[in-house]
Amino acid sequence: MLPFGPGSRVVIRDEEWLVRRSDPSTDGGWLLTCDGVSDLVRGRSALFLTELEDAIQVLDPAATELVPDDSPMFAAAMLYIESTRRRLVPNDESIHLGHRGVMNLVPYQLDPAIQALRQPRARILIADAVGLGKTMEAGVLATELIQRGRGKRILVVTQKAMLTQFQKEWWSRFAIPLVRLDSVGLARVRNRIPANHNPFNHFDRSIISVDTLKSNLEYRNYLENAWWDIIVIDECHNVAARAGESGLSRRARLAKLLATRSDTLILLSATPHDGSARSFASLMSLLDPTATSDPDDYTPDDFKSKGLVIRRFKKDIRDQVSADFQERKTTRLGRPATAQEEAAYRALLEVQFTQGGAHKAGKQQELQRVGLQKALFSSPAAALESTVRRIQLLESKPAATPDETVEVAGLLELKATLVPLVDDQTATGFSRYQNLLEVLKSRDFGWQADDANDRLVVFSERIETLHWLEKHLRADLRLRDKQLAVLHGGMADTEQAELVERFGRLEDPIRVLLCSDVASEGLNLHYFCHRLVHFDLPWSLMVFQQRNGRVDRYGQKKQPEIIYMFTDTVNEKVRGDQRILQILARKDEQANLNLGDPSAFLSVFDAEKEAEKVSGFMADGMTPEQVEATLDQAAASTTDNEADYLMTLFGGAESAPEHSNGAASLGRIEAPSSLFESDFQYAKAALKQLNQGGDFCQWQHSDAEQLINLTAPPDLQERLRQLPREVQAEHDYYSLCADPQRVATAIELARQAREEDNTWPQLHYLWQQHPIMEWLGDRVLTHFGRHRAPLLQSVRIHEDEQAFVLMSLVPNRKGQPLLVEWRVASRRSDPAGAKGFTLEPFEAFVERAGLRAEKLPNRGAANGLSHVSHAMQKALPDAVQAMHARMVDMQADFARGLNERLETTLRDLKRLQDGQIHQLTLALDKQLETVKRGRFEQRSQQINRVFDEYRQWVHDTLTTEPQPWIQVLAGVCHPSAIQAA
Repeated sequence: MLPFGPGSRVVIRDEEWLVRRSDPSTDGGWLLTCDGVSDLVRGRSALFLTELEDAIQVLDPAATELVPDDSPMFAAAMLYIESTRRRLVPNDESIHLGHRGVMNLVPYQLDPAIQALRQPRARILIADAVGLGKTMEAGVLATELIQRGRGKRILVVTQKAMLTQFQKEWWSRFAIPLVRLDSVGLARVRNRIPANHNPFNHFDRSIISVDTLKSNLEYRNYLENAWWDIIVIDECHNVAARAGESGLSRRARLAKLLATRSDTLILLSATPHDGSARSFASLMSLLDPTATSDPDDYTPDDFKSKGLVIRRFKKDIRDQVSADFQERKTTRLGRPATAQEEAAYRALLEVQFTQGGAHKAGKQQELQRVGLQKALFSSPAAALESTVRRIQLLESKPAATPDETVEVAGLLELKATLVPLVDDQTATGFSRYQNLLEVLKSRDFGWQADDANDRLVVFSERIETLHWLEKHLRADLRLRDKQLAVLHGGMADTEQAELVERFGRLEDPIRVLLCSDVASEGLNLHYFCHRLVHFDLPWSLMVFQQRNGRVDRYGQKKQPEIIYMFTDTVNEKVRGDQRILQILARKDEQANLNLGDPSAFLSVFDAEKEAEKVSGFMADGMTPEQVEATLDQAAASTTDNEADYLMTLFGGAESAPEHSNGAASLGRIEAPSSLFESDFQYAKAALKQLNQGGDFCQWQHSDAEQLINLTAPPDLQERLRQLPREVQAEHDYYSLCADPQRVATAIELARQAREEDNTWPQLHYLWQQHPIMEWLGDRVLTHFGRHRAPLLQSVRIHEDEQAFVLMSLVPNRKGQPLLVEWRVASRRSDPAGAKGFTLEPFEAFVERAGLRAEKLPNRGAANGLSHVSHAMQKALPDAVQAMHARMVDMQADFARGLNERLETTLRDLKRLQDGQIHQLTLALDKQLETVKRGRFEQRSQQINRVFDEYRQWVHDTLTTEPQPWIQVLAGVCHPSAIQAA
């Protein structure tokens, strides 16, 4: 047995520490990884070399000093036991706390956490469809890991427009603080730490944009020298390897590095692959580098059993969220083209485009025509900008060819038809715009610019179209300056975040938001908006899905209204191309109702590639009927090509998650029992206990509102500096509420606050994960002093009974508690001393003895306490021995199960490793012998290193320490024993 087993308590340098990990050191001693327990070092971690320490005292639980508790109703003892109980959650597969976040709990939101917790290490791709709440699902999983001691350090990597939204969601709903490390945040950190210190080690929990990380090479060294417990990569499809690319992009290399810096990795994406085996394999290899033997040749069975992926569509969980997901209403608005527009279409078809100075009829010519037509389908302004840019390009050449001269002439004719459309202040020649105005002003549509609760999102692919709409809508709808705004990718991240926040505030004057497709990923635009207009139709089904998901998402209170706008033309060629886009709109609706993933129709799983494929349909001259048949055939295909089996993995019945049944998911909730009625009662009791001297801190409470207000004392102020600046209270005055509904209301009110006010909720969620609650737990644990436990009295146990509340855990070699057992050792008096202790479940004893906060009177009776304490102290070693014997047996049984799992895992790893070496041999078979030998040696070493590291990790995770750790939490006797003494 290890001399300093993980889980044991030791005294080093006169402070008490909990040993989290014990490793042999080269000097013949041990390297101890410890967490501080006593007051001075609590919350700190340290490494100790046993050979360099003068003395290390291992605290023997049997020698725990029993101290009579003289507090009213045994409040100090109840707080001591409860605080210890809240800190120790076994690494099991149940949901203990995450379900209590500030959210309307829906069973499917628990499934990712349940699936991830079944793994030796929690690594998962949450690939739910747009609008299902992946951020919340990740928050549930992170909460569970934090409770298991596996989430102290967290890093979230997301898109720059999502930083603030992600921050707020995790803090306000789960009390997980993420400090934003944008350019301003990093500069602030650098000013506070020495020049050679790693900024990523300054805050335990932080959030940063992927662009900030990838654009600064200096951060790579910092990342390589930092370690987190949890890393989350949001919109992870942006870091996947792309099909056809010879090497990894900078984002992909960054993700590969991050994947090595954490035990837990959570990937989030509604569009998790581009249809290629290599792209999807790159994400799987981030989660598990041993998952696939060949990134270009594998099947879902290679990793399906590992539980690395979970994906649901709205249709999969509709029965669980009927009240929270409104069925969208779609409207297709068409209007005949005006004479000016018909002239522009004809002029466009007459342009003889050139390539390399020559006009060549065929597909390339048609692709150029389709490219310009795409701009015209957006707006005359967008088409004019593209036309002028093409003319300038051709005219800038030193000598134009005859064909280029002809093209310029055609473009000038097209320009002549566009200029009047763009310059006309009344826009009467722009039929789609007139159609939009008519709808927005109609009584049937019912939209009023003065109604702050009924806002409008208008999407267009082209920025020129957005600016044109901005000018004309402001005038025609008589909107004031701040009532209309434009959101596009050219804006800074802070500008984007500020605009999205404005759109979600009821008091803000904004009514109409004009968006480019930069707003189609991840942003919440649904709070006061249920109407979305596609002013131009996307050429990608994935963009349809992303755009619609801004208002058609979980939490939408009204029925989403989606409007698709198009133009009817008499021009046969243009009309056919317009109808192809209308077919895409219908397929998106079909997928929403039945299939789930609209990308199955085009089977390229990338928005740009989808647009290219649609352009190809048009350039090839396919009729709308032919295009629709092609799309339907692709969706119904059952062949084994890459896209199909990825779809089978994600959307097929065979891959439906085990816990998709709502009742089964809710059945995995195991909320631990508590000695207190609520978190509010616990916090109130802790503050009363700590404030007995009257000078601990100023605080007030309201039972009716479950509200606690307090002014943070200096030690708490220091701890709260780890919070984002936005939630650090002015004058250190904090308000916490245990009612999730009141907190949800506070979140809503903060989001609606005025621009100059703080839009972060100032009412915090009072639950055990909040930093202030953790601080209270730390403080009450020191009440009885080092290596002491309280002695209580209960009239409900037998008069001659001795009872000891004991907790024991068995950790793995990483110091994580695998087994956590709460028992009460009790026995009745036996003059012969032959009767041993029996072990009773903690919950059963609590009920029998009436151990409840504010329910157990403290009768005092100081006389006789010393005699009873001596008798209880004398009996304590026998009680500890009984618990030790039980834990040794449990550990043996548990270890056997783990060993079987370990052996199975190691066999699978050996099979995968042999497969990768075999694939490498085949791949190098035709190389020159000298080249083959060198490459085989290099690559095989890489493969072996990956598998050796993973084996070691699995071995440490699935191997229990042989020495259980036992803590004595309380002794309980009957008051008559004191009276008799």
